Amino acid sequence: MASHTRVITNVDLRSHENNLAHRTREIDRERLIVRRGQPFFITLQCSDSLPPEHNLDLVLHLGKRDEVVIKVQKERAAADQWWFIQQRAQDELLLTLHSPADAIIGQYHLAAVIVSPDGRILEETDKIGFHLLFNPWCKDDVVYLPDEQQLQEYIMNEDGMIFIGSWNDIKSMSWNYGQFEDNVMEICFQVLDNSKEALRNSRMDIKKRSDPIYVGRIIAAMVNSNDDRGVVSGRWEEPYTGGVAPYRWTGSVPILQQWSRAGVRAVKYGQCWVFAGVACTVLRCLGIPTRLISNFASGHDTDENLTIEIVLNERLEPVGGRDSSWNFHCWVESWMRRDDLPKGNDGWQVLDSTPQERSDGEFRCGPCPVKAIKEGNLGVKYDAPFVFAEVNADMVFWKITPDGERQKIKVDQQSVGRNISTKSIYGNHREDVTLQYKYPEGSEKEREVYKKAGRRVTEPSDEAAEPELQLSIKHAKPVFGTDFDVIVELKNEGRKDTKAQLTILATSVTYNSFNLGECQHKITSVTVPAQQTHREVMRLHYDDYVKCVAENHLIRVKALLEISGNHEPIMTMANIPLSTPELFIQVPEKAFVRERVTAHISFINPLPVPLKGGVFTVEGAGLLSSSKIHVNEDISPGQKVFVKMSFNPVRTGVRKFLVDFDSDRLKGVKGDAILIIRKRFSIAGF
Repeated sequence: MASHTRVITNVDLRSHENNLAHRTREIDRERLIVRRGQPFFITLQCSDSLPPEHNLDLVLHLGKRDEVVIKVQKERAAADQWWFIQQRAQDELLLTLHSPADAIIGQYHLAAVIVSPDGRILEETDKIGFHLLFNPWCKDDVVYLPDEQQLQEYIMNEDGMIFIGSWNDIKSMSWNYGQFEDNVMEICFQVLDNSKEALRNSRMDIKKRSDPIYVGRIIAAMVNSNDDRGVVSGRWEEPYTGGVAPYRWTGSVPILQQWSRAGVRAVKYGQCWVFAGVACTVLRCLGIPTRLISNFASGHDTDENLTIEIVLNERLEPVGGRDSSWNFHCWVESWMRRDDLPKGNDGWQVLDSTPQERSDGEFRCGPCPVKAIKEGNLGVKYDAPFVFAEVNADMVFWKITPDGERQKIKVDQQSVGRNISTKSIYGNHREDVTLQYKYPEGSEKEREVYKKAGRRVTEPSDEAAEPELQLSIKHAKPVFGTDFDVIVELKNEGRKDTKAQLTILATSVTYNSFNLGECQHKITSVTVPAQQTHREVMRLHYDDYVKCVAENHLIRVKALLEISGNHEPIMTMANIPLSTPELFIQVPEKAFVRERVTAHISFINPLPVPLKGGVFTVEGAGLLSSSKIHVNEDISPGQKVFVKMSFNPVRTGVRKFLVDFDSDRLKGVKGDAILIIRKRFSIAGF
């Protein structure tokens, strides 16, 4: 390159105005972060006017080793190409760059090149980096979402609500997605860079990052650590030695930061809501509209026969088999057009990072169109039969008889997939989206979908038990730490007295139905007079169930009635959640950005025993990084404990302050408070 006085003395990426226009200012105001399909502006400052016979070229580089190089075209180009226009203004060149709506997302490096008329490179600037994201505001981008209110929720909102519990006792838990927190965007691209595909063929992987289907599939695999350098290691039972128990997390940011700091080593531990929360953070940050879904009574079908088969022994304990029905299960839905599918299958797509079954050899699921699930179109990509079974499988219960045979004791076509929930765009309350996944249970249209899906494998018996009996389980809403009664009610609506054997089993289970141990077991012979009701009471004592109850505080009660004579047995089941105390959070003063704020946190120990090793974990997007407050003294039964946390908010706006409390005997107690962070204005001279 010939020696001459440099013409281009500086490149101004105009990050402040570009980031504001591209809705990325929350990520950073100093670095350039733009969205594809939308123009942005840069300025070249020159020491002299560019000779008219010389050309200005712009060259883009992608990848750590410049695996992809793109020459930006001059003037308007084809829709799938980068192009720019330039204007002169005194000693500056004003450039407007246009990226295609299907451009590769990632970190670009831009070089401006001055070329002589004979093609010689006279000058080239140092490469300057910027990031390009998906653009759901661009009509030509396949992630385009036309509803601005939905975009504010599914891209811009850093605070989430995750719905947990059981279908008839739904609870909410706040989650800090924090997709705009410091370094999160860089970590999201680091997740992509450490996928199997990227490590195997980085050039091909980078080229495919224009496709949200490809990116979503990579994220679904990389959020869990099975098979790759993924982010979170799953564990579904204690002990959680060497890591953080899943119920202690209150947001995605500490998890992503720890994974990155540790040299992309998996963070211990996560369960379904943790995997879904982290996936939601990454996808929103990259620019794909995403929401978190909770499916109650979620089926896990391992052989794709669209039936959940549960085998019980004579004590009603599950034996053998891999099928199960989870009390709840979380995944995410991402919004994108699907040109690879028949018209009408675009829109929300299920992506699931919880490692359950393999898809193309890796633990991941989706993207699978929600519309395809509702219509029973199970031939579409990806993993439609598995997702269909999660929301609409039949359940069949078998009992092993004393001679080793299997006896069918219950067929249930309506219990799987209930109260499918997501956070409303109108606030922190639940929106039911069940009818987006399936037609009303038992409707004629639902029957048609069953047939289309090839699901008619477990038709219920037409024979009714004679005499007619009804079996139900009733209970109050018990508090963890108290004794309580479970009532099994047998109602005989027949004309004859009925003799039967009643088996009742109470066990502690995890949210995904892993059996942790027996709380109480009872077998009794009963006689139910005609047209009367018989009640059996089982007393559950804290001293008994505390020995095996999991952190989700869930007890499952099964009741089996085996009737004398040639009659089919009757079984029913109930999940009993044990409530935990509330955390009370107060922020008494008004809050201003970068000024000290103090939060007061308190709660009462509801247990009949002291709590030891108490620790509060707090965090909040735009407020503070994850921090801990240790309680040095034991917390006596009935004692109220107070702690304070002071911090300096770093961003204005409506923010959520999240708190988790854990101790030796009481775990996963959550609380949150909404703060409005203002900017303090001052007027000179007053």
